[in-house]
Amino acid sequence: MDHLKYLLAANEVARRARENGNTPFGAVLVDENGNIVMEQGNAEKDLHDATAHAERMLASRASQAFSREFLWKCTLYTTFEPCCMCTGAIYWANIGRIVYGVTEEKLLQMTGADDKNPTFNISCRTILAAGQKKIEVLGPFPEIGHAVEEVHRGFWNN
Repeated sequence: MDHLKYLLAANEVARRARENGNTPFGAVLVDENGNIVMEQGNAEKDLHDATAHAERMLASRASQAFSREFLWKCTLYTTFEPCCMCTGAIYWANIGRIVYGVTEEKLLQMTGADDKNPTFNISCRTILAAGQKKIEVLGPFPEIGHAVEEVHRGFWNN
């Protein structure tokens, strides 16, 4: 699969989330044939829900729309490495692969102490290692980092 293509698609979703007044994160779900079957941006402001992260919402919606067998063959592409809450949601939804553009550690550097995103400094790989499923994780992709970070420029208070 063309990982950069799908990461750029997730980044466009993040851009739209920011334009709508939400935090600038985005995710897309891609099936085994390379079709984008679902997309989701952060929607905290829209839903008045602090847990309305793109990856968690996409995982929840996908688990309602598709079978566990279908989802195991899918890839969730996301702009930043999923936080611990989102990683858990992806795990429980049975999505078989995560591909992210930029690390959670870099996000923490970018957001600092901004109360809009009190980031955990823990890798999704560490969280998944405690589980019973062998979910594949690919990332970061430095060649996409600048484009992802650009969507966040000027958003955070740090």
